[in-house]
Amino acid sequence: MWLGGVRVIILDPENRILMLKQHHEGRDVWMVPGGAIEEGENAEEAAIREVMEETGLQASIKGMIWHVEEVSQERGQRFVNFFLAEADGGRLGLGMDPERADGEQVMRELRYMSREEIEKLDTLYPDYLKDEFWEFFRRIEEIKNYNVFKVRKTTLK
Repeated sequence: MWLGGVRVIILDPENRILMLKQHHEGRDVWMVPGGAIEEGENAEEAAIREVMEETGLQASIKGMIWHVEEVSQERGQRFVNFFLAEADGGRLGLGMDPERADGEQVMRELRYMSREEIEKLDTLYPDYLKDEFWEFFRRIEEIKNYNVFKVRKTTLK
Protein backbone atom coordinates (compact mmCIF):
# COMPACT_ATOMS: atom_id res chain seq x y z
CA MET A 1 0.00 0.00 0.00
CA TRP A 2 1.30 3.43 -0.95
CA LEU A 3 1.44 6.17 1.69
CA GLY A 4 1.23 9.68 0.30
CA GLY A 5 2.70 12.96 1.39
CA VAL A 6 3.09 16.52 0.19
CA ARG A 7 5.69 19.28 0.41
CA VAL A 8 5.04 22.90 -0.55
CA ILE A 9 7.50 25.47 -1.88
CA ILE A 10 6.47 29.06 -1.17
CA LEU A 11 8.62 31.95 -2.36
CA ASP A 12 8.61 35.48 -0.98
CA PRO A 13 9.04 38.60 -3.21
CA GLU A 14 12.84 38.24 -2.92
CA ASN A 15 12.60 34.63 -4.23
CA ARG A 16 13.54 33.11 -0.89
CA ILE A 17 11.98 29.75 0.02
CA LEU A 18 9.93 29.35 3.20
CA MET A 19 11.86 26.74 5.20
CA LEU A 20 10.89 24.83 8.33
CA LYS A 21 13.35 23.26 10.76
CA GLN A 22 12.05 20.06 12.37
CA HIS A 23 13.69 17.73 14.87
CA HIS A 24 13.67 14.07 13.76
CA GLU A 25 15.73 11.05 14.79
CA GLY A 26 17.97 13.09 17.08
CA ARG A 27 18.81 15.87 14.61
CA ASP A 28 17.41 19.04 13.12
CA VAL A 29 16.42 18.90 9.45
CA TRP A 30 15.43 21.83 7.24
CA MET A 31 12.57 21.21 4.80
CA VAL A 32 9.66 22.94 3.17
CA PRO A 33 6.25 22.68 4.87
CA GLY A 34 4.28 19.50 4.30
CA GLY A 35 3.17 16.16 5.65
CA ALA A 36 0.85 13.24 5.12
CA ILE A 37 -2.22 13.12 2.92
CA GLU A 38 -5.10 12.28 5.24
CA GLU A 39 -8.00 10.01 4.43
CA GLY A 40 -10.64 11.78 2.37
CA GLU A 41 -8.39 14.52 0.98
CA ASN A 42 -6.45 14.82 -2.24
CA ALA A 43 -2.82 15.93 -2.44
CA GLU A 44 -3.66 19.58 -3.15
CA GLU A 45 -6.04 19.77 -0.18
CA ALA A 46 -3.36 18.18 2.02
CA ALA A 47 -0.80 20.72 0.84
CA ILE A 48 -3.06 23.67 1.70
CA ARG A 49 -3.89 22.19 5.12
CA GLU A 50 -0.26 21.39 5.97
CA VAL A 51 0.89 24.91 5.09
CA MET A 52 -1.78 26.39 7.36
CA GLU A 53 -0.95 24.02 10.25
CA GLU A 54 2.80 24.53 10.06
CA THR A 55 3.11 28.19 9.02
CA GLY A 56 -0.20 29.98 9.64
CA LEU A 57 -0.37 30.96 5.97
CA GLN A 58 -3.15 30.39 3.48
CA ALA A 59 -1.71 29.01 0.26
CA SER A 60 -2.84 28.89 -3.35
CA ILE A 61 -1.38 25.95 -5.22
CA LYS A 62 0.12 26.96 -8.57
CA GLY A 63 1.21 23.53 -9.75
CA MET A 64 3.03 20.32 -8.99
CA ILE A 65 6.81 20.36 -9.47
CA TRP A 66 7.83 16.79 -8.61
CA HIS A 67 6.30 13.41 -7.81
CA VAL A 68 8.85 11.39 -5.85
CA GLU A 69 8.42 7.67 -5.12
CA GLU A 70 10.30 5.55 -2.62
CA VAL A 71 10.17 1.78 -2.23
CA SER A 72 12.32 0.43 0.60
CA GLN A 73 12.39 -2.43 3.08
CA GLU A 74 12.58 -0.03 6.04
CA ARG A 75 9.93 2.52 5.06
CA GLY A 76 7.70 0.64 2.62
CA GLN A 77 6.09 2.30 -0.40
CA ARG A 78 5.76 6.08 -0.20
CA PHE A 79 5.29 9.02 -2.52
CA VAL A 80 5.60 12.75 -2.01
CA ASN A 81 4.13 15.39 -4.32
CA PHE A 82 6.02 18.70 -4.31
CA PHE A 83 3.89 21.75 -5.10
CA LEU A 84 4.70 25.36 -5.89
CA ALA A 85 2.33 27.73 -4.08
CA GLU A 86 1.79 31.38 -3.23
CA ALA A 87 0.93 32.70 0.21
CA ASP A 88 -2.28 34.68 -0.13
CA GLY A 89 -3.40 35.25 3.44
CA GLY A 90 -2.96 34.26 7.03
CA ARG A 91 -0.18 35.26 9.40
CA LEU A 92 3.30 33.76 9.28
CA GLY A 93 4.18 31.95 12.48
CA LEU A 94 5.60 28.62 13.60
CA GLY A 95 2.74 26.17 13.84
CA MET A 96 2.31 22.85 15.54
CA ASP A 97 1.65 19.26 14.60
CA PRO A 98 -1.94 18.47 15.72
CA GLU A 99 -1.07 14.77 15.97
CA ARG A 100 1.57 15.44 18.67
CA ALA A 101 1.22 16.54 22.30
CA ASP A 102 2.70 19.88 23.40
CA GLY A 103 5.88 18.30 24.78
CA GLU A 104 6.40 16.21 21.63
CA GLN A 105 6.37 18.96 18.99
CA VAL A 106 9.11 18.66 16.35
CA MET A 107 8.90 22.08 14.68
CA ARG A 108 11.73 24.36 15.76
CA GLU A 109 12.05 27.33 13.40
CA LEU A 110 10.37 28.90 10.38
CA ARG A 111 11.92 31.45 8.03
CA TYR A 112 12.51 32.42 4.44
CA MET A 113 15.95 31.43 3.14
CA SER A 114 17.88 32.48 0.05
CA ARG A 115 19.44 30.02 -2.37
CA GLU A 116 22.85 30.78 -0.85
CA GLU A 117 21.61 30.04 2.67
CA ILE A 118 19.99 26.78 1.54
CA GLU A 119 23.17 25.67 -0.24
CA LYS A 120 25.07 25.95 3.08
CA LEU A 121 22.67 23.72 5.05
CA ASP A 122 24.08 20.40 6.27
CA THR A 123 20.70 18.76 6.86
CA LEU A 124 18.19 19.44 4.11
CA TYR A 125 15.28 17.40 2.79
CA PRO A 126 15.32 16.94 -0.10
CA ASP A 127 18.84 17.77 -1.24
CA TYR A 128 17.63 18.89 -4.65
CA LEU A 129 16.34 22.12 -3.12
CA LYS A 130 19.99 23.19 -3.37
CA ASP A 131 20.15 22.97 -7.16
CA GLU A 132 17.39 21.21 -9.10
CA PHE A 133 14.64 23.51 -7.84
CA TRP A 134 16.56 26.61 -8.91
CA GLU A 135 16.97 25.27 -12.45
CA PHE A 136 13.22 24.65 -12.56
CA PHE A 137 12.58 28.14 -11.18
CA ARG A 138 14.91 29.73 -13.77
CA ARG A 139 12.98 28.06 -16.59
CA ILE A 140 9.63 29.19 -15.17
CA GLU A 141 10.90 32.78 -14.92
CA GLU A 142 12.08 32.64 -18.54
CA ILE A 143 8.64 31.48 -19.65
CA LYS A 144 6.91 34.22 -17.63
CA ASN A 145 9.19 36.88 -19.06
CA TYR A 146 8.88 35.72 -22.66
CA ASN A 147 6.25 37.67 -24.54
CA VAL A 148 4.53 35.07 -26.67
CA PHE A 149 2.43 37.69 -28.42
CA LYS A 150 5.17 39.91 -29.81
CA VAL A 151 3.98 42.08 -32.64
CA ARG A 152 6.26 41.98 -35.63
CA LYS A 153 5.92 44.37 -38.52
CA THR A 154 6.48 42.97 -41.95
CA THR A 155 6.03 44.45 -45.35
CA LEU A 156 4.87 42.49 -48.32
CA LYS A 157 6.63 43.07 -51.60
